[in-house]
Amino acid sequence: MILWLWLCWGFSTSAGQPDSELMARYLEEELMADYSIMEQVARRVPRQAKFLQRLETRPRMSEFTVKSTIISRYAFTTVSCTMVNSGSEAREAVFEMQIPAAAFISNFTMSIGNKTYYGEVTGKEKKHNSDDKARHKKPPSPTDGRENGYETFKASVFIPRKMQAKFLLHYEELLQRRLGKYEYTVSIRPQQLVGRLRVEVNILENSGIVSLEVPPLRNSKHKGNGKVEGDVSPPPSTVVGHTKTLAKVTFNPSVVEQTRIARNGILGDFIIRYDVNRELSVGDVQILNGYFVHYFAPTDLPPLPKNVVFVLDSSASMVGTKLKQTKEALFTILQDLRPEDHFNIIGFSNRIKVWQQDRLVPVTPNNIRDAKKYIHNMSPTGGTNINGALQTGAKLLNDYIAQNDIDARSVSLIIFLTDGRPTVGETQSSKILSNTKDAIREKFCLFTIGIGNDVDHRLLERMALENCGMTRHFQEDEDAASHLKGFYDEIGTPLLSDIRVDYPEDNVEQVTQNFFPNYFNGSEIIIAGKLINHTSDSLHVEVTASNSKKYILLKTDVAIDLPSRNDIRGVPGLEDGKGDKNYIERAWSYLTIKELLNSRLKSDDNQEKDYLMEKAKSMALTYNFVTPFTVLKMREAGLHSEPPQEEFISPSTDGIGEKLQSLQGHKAPPGIRRQQDKQRIKISKTSADGDPHFVIDCPSSKFSICFNIDGEPGDILRLVSDHKESGVTVNGQLIGAPAPPNGHKKHRTYFSTITILSNKPERSYLEITPKRIILDDGERLLLSCDRSAIVRSSSLEVSISANSNITVTIRDTISFVILIHHYKKPAPYQRDHLGFYISNSKGLSSVSHGLLGQFLNHEVKLLQESLNTSHQQVGQNQTEALQPNPTNTLKVKGRLVPVVWKQRRIYNGQQEVDCWFAKNNADKLIDGSYKDYLASHPFDTGNSFGTINSL
Repeated sequence: MILWLWLCWGFSTSAGQPDSELMARYLEEELMADYSIMEQVARRVPRQAKFLQRLETRPRMSEFTVKSTIISRYAFTTVSCTMVNSGSEAREAVFEMQIPAAAFISNFTMSIGNKTYYGEVTGKEKKHNSDDKARHKKPPSPTDGRENGYETFKASVFIPRKMQAKFLLHYEELLQRRLGKYEYTVSIRPQQLVGRLRVEVNILENSGIVSLEVPPLRNSKHKGNGKVEGDVSPPPSTVVGHTKTLAKVTFNPSVVEQTRIARNGILGDFIIRYDVNRELSVGDVQILNGYFVHYFAPTDLPPLPKNVVFVLDSSASMVGTKLKQTKEALFTILQDLRPEDHFNIIGFSNRIKVWQQDRLVPVTPNNIRDAKKYIHNMSPTGGTNINGALQTGAKLLNDYIAQNDIDARSVSLIIFLTDGRPTVGETQSSKILSNTKDAIREKFCLFTIGIGNDVDHRLLERMALENCGMTRHFQEDEDAASHLKGFYDEIGTPLLSDIRVDYPEDNVEQVTQNFFPNYFNGSEIIIAGKLINHTSDSLHVEVTASNSKKYILLKTDVAIDLPSRNDIRGVPGLEDGKGDKNYIERAWSYLTIKELLNSRLKSDDNQEKDYLMEKAKSMALTYNFVTPFTVLKMREAGLHSEPPQEEFISPSTDGIGEKLQSLQGHKAPPGIRRQQDKQRIKISKTSADGDPHFVIDCPSSKFSICFNIDGEPGDILRLVSDHKESGVTVNGQLIGAPAPPNGHKKHRTYFSTITILSNKPERSYLEITPKRIILDDGERLLLSCDRSAIVRSSSLEVSISANSNITVTIRDTISFVILIHHYKKPAPYQRDHLGFYISNSKGLSSVSHGLLGQFLNHEVKLLQESLNTSHQQVGQNQTEALQPNPTNTLKVKGRLVPVVWKQRRIYNGQQEVDCWFAKNNADKLIDGSYKDYLASHPFDTGNSFGTINSL
């Protein structure tokens, strides 16, 4: 018996022989009945079809099953296929499966008759011929891309007469987030109708699954796939079910349903898209058995301005569809540019034409109109001067950055598109790479796009890798324009720049890439590593980044749980005895090998390339991955070996909290001490907290004043008002709650929202609640109160201590601290609320006002009144000796205010404070009455009674 096995790296062009038209028509009317394969080698079919079956020259596929488990973005996929030879002689059977190019095959087993063969991953012998020579023999295939980012696995065997063969393929991949969704794709192209066809995908995401969708089958290479224009419904027979963290999707079409989709058995790609719950925080850090993986994809960030140069191929080979679709995509892309962006366009063939010489132009209606005219008039002619075009684009962008006062946080990039290889000017790939790298000088990123089959994929990929960009390759088909637009959408909205993720050096090792030039909306940053400090109970994580005019620091401590509590077993692709190789460890190995491959691709040093190859090969052998440096060799198992069995266990909801640790930010399990929780803050006593209780610190007089304000729910109190001078206003909005039993109050009130407004040197505001913070200085930023973070701009800093407090510093001379009060089991009269404390008031003017602000720069004197004597001023050293006396009096701005001695609880690091208490809503103590301090809305900046202004 002859056994062949090979891997075809590239997009498959063979579609297989279609079934006869007569068979297809018949199967439309009659559904094959189920029949046990163990009892009979083929499905039972009606008598009239047996003659047609005998005409078939290839074995029939009786079963095609795909089962997948996706655990926190890491996908294990098992493909099972059974073929039956019902003929009178041995026949060749070809098992063919398209898998994502980014995936690694981890195992392959097949059983032919009573013999079983298993795959063994071994190292590939080093070839003596150079890469360049091998490259000319066969053009390298793309390693990424939406339409053709696939590799084709093939296994060819001869099946003896009246016997069957079973194939079992395992592969793994880490799903990448694009345009706000993870996309898992299964190629269903058995090339014939199948009696039993089933796809089952189980998803486990402890962060919570959102936006789960199953679009129609995708088959752009073959028409007649049953997709109606505008149809977004799942393929027929698809069943979708999910809870908050678990989802199960099945696709189980009958033969009749398969026929209606495609008579030739090429159904297309079965796609699942989803996202997970996320927020602006340090991200989702998961730890299991000594390994960690960190997913970072913040939301609700304002986009950064872009400086972009489009470099477009207009050579003769672009004639027809390719240039037409490029123009269509660019028309849409130009329309999507934002007003703060700047751009230019370069067209190149053997000549290089720049639309706007020596400058980038702002996005205006007139400039967009003129740019569209320029693109419309582009005509295909001449050769392809790739090197000259890139040099021109890099010089244009470098000069613009150097000669203009551009936004320091703006993102600069070149988008380069071609359909061919260099034919004019410099044509040697190594020189083009070197010239491009020297021209860009790490000042911006280069993104490359290849269209059609004639492009130098390796050149485009390496140019992007060496210059912090990405590459995509698209086929020349009817969807190319939408794919071009889709790729631009991936990189068209930069949200952060210069992202760095740090962990303590004595806690981790072998960490994957942790610095990223840019983070684009809808994408995700992934870092993984090994833990080396096994005595620590937490892992400290810090993320620093820039966003427009702000500097952001996010930090947290993630609890390290016991390994036994985090174990998940039964995932496909993990054999017995390999349970310790958990999904996080495999995700780490996957990322590490990918980075080694990319580093080798970028390297020009042969010694370094050999070292990287050996390192990648060693890790691939350890984890049984088929890579460019390893191969899959088939070995025959023992005579009494069992045929390959499909092992698959669906994720269970039972005890999931114990099995999987998925910790976001400060959500650590009980028992782990969190340093940031309720930190004791040493600040001024001047505050408004609780129900609400006001405390005024008088340091020069060495005593404190306190009073209550009995407001109504919904009232907005002006706490600090200095809008005309320092530009600062602080307002607090009240929320109501029932009064405690037997109390003298009809209800309680607390601060539910604190609004801080500033108009110097630029307008900005903060809106703070116990759960979230909105920072808006022309660009809106949403922060969660249960995540530690620091956001810094030129004049404002916001520091969040998770679930504890927020410190707001304005121009380094004004500081406020807002305490967060959460109740785990609140009584009916309790509400989550905020406390407001003034930490530094040096920057506030002498005329600042408000319920607290009016006391910051005015002296308050304490008087003591004897029964038959006049007022006497109390010296500073006598205050402590005073006994509580109803006749004690404060002198405030000439007004006499009766006060009593009281103890008041505050939260500034002291449990209680002694103070002189003014009754009756601070009557005579404050200027005017309580109602004079009511603001009309949270953004009211009026600083005198009856005056209303807005920021």
